[in-house]
Amino acid sequence: MRQPEAPAAPAVSVVIPTFNEAAGIGPLLAYLRREAGGALEIIVADGGSTDATRARAAHAGARVLACPRKGRAAQLNHGARAAAGAVLYFLHADSYPPPGFLADIGRAVAAGAGSGCYRLAFDHPHWFLRASAWLTRFPLKIVRFGDQSLFVRRALFEQIGGYREDLLVMEDQDIVRRLWARAPFRVLPGAVTTSARKYLANGVYRLQGAFAVVALLYWLGVPQPRLVRVYRRLIRQGKL
Repeated sequence: MRQPEAPAAPAVSVVIPTFNEAAGIGPLLAYLRREAGGALEIIVADGGSTDATRARAAHAGARVLACPRKGRAAQLNHGARAAAGAVLYFLHADSYPPPGFLADIGRAVAAGAGSGCYRLAFDHPHWFLRASAWLTRFPLKIVRFGDQSLFVRRALFEQIGGYREDLLVMEDQDIVRRLWARAPFRVLPGAVTTSARKYLANGVYRLQGAFAVVALLYWLGVPQPRLVRVYRRLIRQGKL
């Protein structure tokens, strides 16, 4: 008797927000293509780059969108609206998911996850960065940030209204909280490797302290305009 075929994994669209990422976007897109083993919809949602980001992304085979608004939440929403996949995978331009990421996402979705992310790793051996990344293995909302990437069923993303575009800071914490309340959230066992460039530019301890201040103010309900001012004052190489 013929056994029923396993259901096909849902199509995944990768959405990457960019602003002046010319140095790294080509290698990242080449990596994603290799790991996907063929066709993969990759959307680069650009926020008005003044360097060669858009040209290099297009040359690497991505669909490049010129977003009407700059800001990670607005760019991600714009990319999601243009995507065709049943699952959306949001990825920072300086972050590399582990090999087999499409299979990982497919298994998690098949097991009932509505959304989820990877653990975090940095491309620098500093002990404090390793310790910070180690904490992301725990299934806690408080340690979920955008550099861990985020996969979400399109239907669920649309149900919650996507990213809040009025949030220029902590938009990643906000959407995880709302997704977590609607459907199972899965922390995948692998790790996204992200660049430590901002830590090296600001100082590892100084930047972690700045992030902690911004997060605390957010959790205390400080309005976005003030959070943005604090962020810009404390953090070098920020892209707000």
